[in-house]
Amino acid sequence: MPRILRIINRLNLGGPTYNAAYLSAFLTPGYETLLVAGMKDESEESSEYIVEQLGLKPVYISEMKRELNAAADYKAYRSIRKLIKDFKPDIVHTHAAKPGTLGRLAAAHEKVPVIVHTFHGHVFHSYFGKVKTQLFLTVERYLAAKSTAIIAISESQKEELVNQYKICNTEKIKIVPLGFDLLRFRNHQEEQRKTFRNQYHLNDDTVAIGIIGRLVPVKNHPLFIRSIKQLQQLTTIKFHAFIIGDGEERMQLEELCRLESIPYQGLESSTENALITFTSWIKNIEWALAGLDLIVLTSFNEGTPVSLIEAQAAGKPIVSTNVGGIRDVVLENETAFLVPDNDQQALVEKLLLLINNNDLRSSFSVKGWPFVEKKFHYMRLVEDMERLYNQLLSEKQEKV
Repeated sequence: MPRILRIINRLNLGGPTYNAAYLSAFLTPGYETLLVAGMKDESEESSEYIVEQLGLKPVYISEMKRELNAAADYKAYRSIRKLIKDFKPDIVHTHAAKPGTLGRLAAAHEKVPVIVHTFHGHVFHSYFGKVKTQLFLTVERYLAAKSTAIIAISESQKEELVNQYKICNTEKIKIVPLGFDLLRFRNHQEEQRKTFRNQYHLNDDTVAIGIIGRLVPVKNHPLFIRSIKQLQQLTTIKFHAFIIGDGEERMQLEELCRLESIPYQGLESSTENALITFTSWIKNIEWALAGLDLIVLTSFNEGTPVSLIEAQAAGKPIVSTNVGGIRDVVLENETAFLVPDNDQQALVEKLLLLINNNDLRSSFSVKGWPFVEKKFHYMRLVEDMERLYNQLLSEKQEKV
């Protein structure tokens, strides 16, 4: 029975957790998987409940955290090497940057037969300065040479990795889109919509606009906030905006609302006639999506944004910046409008189209579910990955 050591950076809410969890839980009994995870930041919402619901018991490496720390990272590397010696995996599969570095180095040193890495996104622009970015590129090229296969989660991400950033040749990269349990976004929608809108005192004719994700610089929430202010001056339709998530920029974003004279409310504050609500994290995101009418994403960079896949599963139209892998997860002008990066005017124009036109919102809504059901269901992910594992193991055995 082939053994897989699967390493994820941390169990925070997002696509990587679902990806690693479903692959660990649903591969055929012909595979044995050990899931290994680092530690999440204090500002991040835990996703441990996801793996617990699937009956998984991860091994945690306390030293493996998001931030760079030479001493802690070395300890994490040593811990991974020990796990490899004890578990004796046929495949080490790493997910995201930190475990991709430490895990692949450890696997190569311990001569693991097959080494696989998934890029869930990348940090090659909009994260760091030129010097640090160049260092990361050099490291990733070295690690790619140590890898049996590199997995991109979209065609556009593969294009970036091969042609723009020169990480490795095209033959080494395999495209395996993410997969999710999307049926939960179809169940009890009317009931959940009613309870969400009652909780936030929304009238039936109020258009609820949401942005979902970590409150960090790369997500560019200031663009969302300024666009909401501009919208207020351009439409007579009643609307309310929700910022769902939390993170290091929470206080700065609330201060921006104050500076822009935008009435807002949060967990610690409430303003009469608020235009924006900061909800912090909402675990049962299907409840929130049922209550919303329109989803926005303003990021400078994205891999495969889970919030947009889930939005389409729930039948919600989208307006998003056209960056990273976003165009691979939506149907442009059918389920989503895409606008240039950081272009407030274009964002506002598309939002206005959807706010002012209920028929257009309905048209976008009905096309989302058939698209994501076919492309992003978790059983498709599991089948694709198992087929790849079998191929890589067979090729390795032929070379022995």
